[in-house]
Amino acid sequence: MTTGKMGRVEAIEALTRKSLWLASWMVHHANHIRPNVDGVKVGGHQASSASMAALLATLYFGILKPQDRVAVKPHAAPVFHAIQYLMGRQTRQKLIDFRAFGGAQSYPSRTKDTDDVDFSTGSVGLGVAFSAFASMVQDYVRAKDWARKDSLEGRMIALAGDAELDEGNIYECLLEGWKHGLRNCWWIIDYNRQSLDGVVREGLYDRIEAIFTAFGWTVVTLKYGALQRAAFAEPGGDRLKAWIDACPNALYSALMFRGGGAWRERLNDEIGDQGDVSALLARRSDDDLAALMANLGGHCVASLLEQFEAAGSDRPTVFIAYTVKGWGTPLAGHKDNHAGQMTSAQIAQLQDEHRIRTGHEWDLFEGLDQPEQLQAFLDTVPFNTMASRRLTSPAVPTIGPQFVGTGPTSTQAAFGKILDAIARTDSELARRIVTTSPDVTVSTNLGAWVNRRNLFAPQEMADLFQREAIPSTQKWRFGPDGQHMELGITEMNLFLMLGAAGLSHSLFGERLLPIGTLYDPFIARGLDALNYACYQDARFLLVATPSGVSLAGEGGAHQSISSPLIGMAQDGLASFEPAFADELAIIIDWAFDYIQRSGDARPDLADWPRDLTGGSVYLRLSTRSIDQVPRDVNCLLTNSVIGGAYWLKAPTPECEVVIAYQGVLASEAIAAAARLGGDRRSVAILAVTSADRLNAGWQAAQRSRLHGDKALSHIEKLLSDIPHRAGMVTAIDAHPATLGWLGSVLGHRTIALGVEHFGQTGTVHDLYRHFEIDAQAIATACRTITSKT
Repeated sequence: MTTGKMGRVEAIEALTRKSLWLASWMVHHANHIRPNVDGVKVGGHQASSASMAALLATLYFGILKPQDRVAVKPHAAPVFHAIQYLMGRQTRQKLIDFRAFGGAQSYPSRTKDTDDVDFSTGSVGLGVAFSAFASMVQDYVRAKDWARKDSLEGRMIALAGDAELDEGNIYECLLEGWKHGLRNCWWIIDYNRQSLDGVVREGLYDRIEAIFTAFGWTVVTLKYGALQRAAFAEPGGDRLKAWIDACPNALYSALMFRGGGAWRERLNDEIGDQGDVSALLARRSDDDLAALMANLGGHCVASLLEQFEAAGSDRPTVFIAYTVKGWGTPLAGHKDNHAGQMTSAQIAQLQDEHRIRTGHEWDLFEGLDQPEQLQAFLDTVPFNTMASRRLTSPAVPTIGPQFVGTGPTSTQAAFGKILDAIARTDSELARRIVTTSPDVTVSTNLGAWVNRRNLFAPQEMADLFQREAIPSTQKWRFGPDGQHMELGITEMNLFLMLGAAGLSHSLFGERLLPIGTLYDPFIARGLDALNYACYQDARFLLVATPSGVSLAGEGGAHQSISSPLIGMAQDGLASFEPAFADELAIIIDWAFDYIQRSGDARPDLADWPRDLTGGSVYLRLSTRSIDQVPRDVNCLLTNSVIGGAYWLKAPTPECEVVIAYQGVLASEAIAAAARLGGDRRSVAILAVTSADRLNAGWQAAQRSRLHGDKALSHIEKLLSDIPHRAGMVTAIDAHPATLGWLGSVLGHRTIALGVEHFGQTGTVHDLYRHFEIDAQAIATACRTITSKT
């Protein structure tokens, strides 16, 4: 047994071995020991965890500071949870329950794991790009005069598999990072040269290096470990190095799997000369030779420490770490090992190699020498602080709705005026807003805000058009005080930026109120990143405009149909589609409060109390101007707008039909009611501001009643005012399913009008008539449904 003082490298190597064992055992236990009551595959990634064991251990036990933030490769979750367990941030029971209900998650999750996850990962590539946007947001926050000055600057780090580089969003992110002067960002690529389905193509390294170099990144290659470098210095070592450099990926992986004897046979056949090289090989046993060839840079703690400590922060840095998939396990190198798992015999072999006694598989230091010294080392690890790394920031007070007049207007135009009114104020709310848009700033009505609040850049940049005295409505001054982050035309980057800014209070201790604008039909282009941002519980206001076939002249490619259904289905996102400017003013004021409500206590239940825990908000707006309703805004109207609906024309006991609309079809609904005889007592008009809020409230009330409560939802209360014999016609410039469910609430016969097919060019009236959502079609539907009474 080793005695004496344990060095830093030796301690990290021991903890690497322990992390590797715990990760392997965690997956084995979940799949082969824990009862599987439903027979469905549990899964896990022993090989992908093994290739990152040394990389993760070196970072967490040797390099990271508490202010650093890390996105861990999704398939390395088991080794991440093992490291958290060794530092006391994860419980044994969570490891035992890995991939079971309430246990450690399959992929690291900010919201569902109880250990110290900085960035959720799982949809590959997104966590990598997210780290870059987090770095940009950190620079934004630190440039502000209101930001705390005692916080330390952290590195935003992502550990990625080489196959993740197939994801296009990574390259969109690289371009955006170059534009914004990205710094303080490390990406560490687990270059094990294997993907889910096989071995990666030859020459990938050269492409990776060239791409990152082109975008201004520092490229650090971690190819050879200390054992290999020492061997290269021996006589004949240059020929061994040349052979390694020329060896195809598939052959290297195959020889890793076959072991030391196969290495010796191949090397003797190809470079053995009965001289220096043969002597170099002969001095090593088969086991020593296998260890030498496995000693790539990504597995060598001494080499990793050296390169990580030498890296700077002023430029983004990518570390290309050569590794072996399945390193240190019987699965090492096999092309099928991605989802493969060790057999009982193989796990027993690994258990024997790690000196793990039966019944002690979960013990912290089982099989390791000098546990007291290891614990003492862990106690001094800079990252191993028991203080919470989830920071907090006080909520920013709202300033009340900003009403913008009663003349004809569109909700998109009203949004610009509301934001401009906020920009004019000297409020903390105005200072904390940060806007961003994928090259559609002007066309989504952010221009006035940007003119007053400027664009962000680390250094001052003058508007050359102003300097040259060229007239322009846009005063595009860049500077550290700017509050708009301009992006290129990529919705993925928009949602990643919103996600990073929407976590600023937790990551950097300073609250931002992010607002992102984009064209409504192109939400789908970034939907994976939007879902990812919501899954992290990031908080932001998403303004999508223009919407629907109301954008008549642009044609089907720019007209949205299904986006309201996305708003209803997306967890963590409250969706609204107001028709009138006063409704929009109410919703925006409420949204600034809603996105700041604490999400820390959010239970993972279908009926979680949304209004207590908050979330992000999505507004679907239109470019079509409609006449506004002159009225006083009172508490009842305000609460109803936020609740999701109110009576624009209240029902009477004689009511025969209800016209329920959402959004810009308000004008058509009002006109239809007039055609039916608007002064009669038989027609009611229900103004729906949020099908999402109405549906969520209805679903929650039904679940409550299943448990014996007497809850009534907002929509149930509204519809209880109309006779059961009355019919209902719903209308929306979107898919009719958005509102079609309203008839199910209390059993009213319903006709749902909407758009189910791609749009086309024309006038608004042409398209409304074509899709039968105009006033005449609504009136006809009303007559049809009342004739069946």
